[in-house]
Parts: sequence; structure tokens; C-alpha cells
Amino acid sequence: MRAYLIAIALLLLIVGGTATYVGVGFMKMASADFTPPPITTTAATARQQPWRESVEAVGTIRAARGITLNAETSGDITDLFVESGQSVAAGDSLIAIDNELEIASRERLRARLQLAEQLYKRDERLIKENSIPQSQLDQSSADYRAALAELAEIDAVLKNKLIKAPFSGRLGILKVRLGDYVEAATPIVTLQDTSKLELDFSVPDRYAPLMKPGLAISLRTSAFPERRFDATLVAIDSQVDENTRNLLLRASIENGEGLLPGMFARLTVDLDRTQQRVFVPETAITYSLQGDTVYVIEEDENGLFVTPRVVKTAGVAEGGVAVVAGLSVTERVATSGQNKLYRGARVVIDDSGRI
Repeated sequence: MRAYLIAIALLLLIVGGTATYVGVGFMKMASADFTPPPITTTAATARQQPWRESVEAVGTIRAARGITLNAETSGDITDLFVESGQSVAAGDSLIAIDNELEIASRERLRARLQLAEQLYKRDERLIKENSIPQSQLDQSSADYRAALAELAEIDAVLKNKLIKAPFSGRLGILKVRLGDYVEAATPIVTLQDTSKLELDFSVPDRYAPLMKPGLAISLRTSAFPERRFDATLVAIDSQVDENTRNLLLRASIENGEGLLPGMFARLTVDLDRTQQRVFVPETAITYSLQGDTVYVIEEDENGLFVTPRVVKTAGVAEGGVAVVAGLSVTERVATSGQNKLYRGARVVIDDSGRI
């Protein structure tokens, strides 16, 4: 019995010691400070400076004069006077379509016209002598005019059998070969006058009041990524597209050497006005699903902390980003380490600029 009591006492002593140890541990954990250490970052103060307003857009380069030449009539191609990619002058013959039947018809119609003209002139003389009725003169006059019209018609067909360049330019790839049979409206070749290029693009309708002929435009293409081309706004559409709510505009490219019609271009339209804007370094802007964000540095009794804020930006200039909404002048923003920051995170500023 005595041994049993001793065992119980030892058990209680062990349990009590363990409970005391665990309790002391919990008390230490409860009194411990689990606040994460402040995050080191660099900072910059938002400043105000002049901002040259502009609008960015994308567009397509086109030739001021560019067409696809089509066959005007059907027939076999009997002559090719040019090659693909060749430069031609206005009026140069390009392609001839078989015209033997039309030439024969023209000779027949010339003979008919000659006879109709003789009969008409004879009847004009006879009507003055009252030798024929007026109806006969009317008939010969109608026959003469019909013969003239038929000859003009066959001459037009013959003209369409010979395709000529309507203006100077460079041909594209010929889509037909010698001996091919073509139907009317069959595409033959493209002709582009690349000496004068234009740029067609669209902007949202909210910019319509700001658009005016003469605005300066700079553009870049993927073909010449390091080269900037200059253009001038020359035309504004008379209506807004009701499907896209965009306004179509056209610019004239001043020196487009090397550019080709159909190229895609990114462009910036200078709106010719300057406003004061808030600027922050480019490194202060982070991008998220919510939009462009900056971490604004604030201070309370415990020190510095950051608050994320969505801002509206207008563009980049001289290493800074123009902010049009969401940030005030003199507010400080974090410029590095944003991947570590979160709402309410404590920070310290590294004035040396090194993280």
C-alpha cells in the first residue's frame, strides 16, 4: 500500500513539473514580439514639372496612291511588258490581252461608219432639194450616230485590252503569266507610289476636340526599331465609328524612305499643349491587375510604413512617369523592393540608394 502511494506521488510530481514547464513556455511565447523587421527600400518624392501632352496610337502605313490593277475584259495574255517589282512611269504598257477579234470588229465598224456617213451626207443634200422625205434623213442620221457609237465602244474594249500604269510607282508581284486566260476583274498586279506615304490611325472619340491638322507625329516600325519617322496630321474623319467609338485620322509621312505600304506603326501625336503634372521615377510604378500602383510612404508614432495606391499614368518623359491621378506633390513613394512590400509593411529608407 505504501509503495502504491509513493508511485502516485511520483506521478503527480512528474505531471505537475511538465505542466509548469509547458505553462512557462506558453507565457514566454505570449510575451514574445513576432512583429517582422522593417523592410529596407529606397524612396523618392513626387515632383511637379511641365508635361507635353500626347496621345499614343497604332496605325497602318499606306501609299498616297496605291491600287490593284485588274483585268477589264477577258482573254488570253499575249504580252507581258514588265516584271515583278519593276518601277514604271505613268502611261507605261504593262500587259496586253488578246485583241484579234476586236481589231477585226473595228475594221468592220469603220467600213460601216464610212458608209453611214456617206448616206447621211447624201440625204442632207437631197432633203434640201425636196427629193426625199424627212423620215429618210432621220433614219440615215440615226444610222450614222449608231455607227459612231459602235466604233467608240469597240475602241474602249481595245483600250481595256492593254493595261497601262495610271501613275508612276513600283509594281508588286505579278499574279499572271504569259498565256494565262483571265476573266474580267481578275487581279493582275499592285502598283504603289512609295514616293509619298500616308499613315491611317484611330484615337478614342474623347480626343476628337484635340485633333487638328498640322499636329506633329512621331512613329516607329518593327522594321526600323531604332529609327524615328516624322509625320504631320493632315485629315480628320467627319464622323466617329459607331461600332468602335474611334475617330479615323490620316497623317502624311515626311521622309518615309524604306517604309512600305501595309506596315504596322506605333505613333505618338503631340497635342501641342503643356500642363503641370506630378512625376515619379519609373521604378516607383508597379503593375498589377488593379492597375498602375505606387507604395506611398507614411509615418505614425511607430515609424514609417507603406500603403499601396492605384494611380493613373499618362506616359514617360526624361526617366519619370507622369501621374495624372492618385498622387500629390511632395508625397514619398518607394522606388525599390516592391515585391517585398504589402499594405502596412514597416520600412526603413536607405538614403545611400543601395539595397
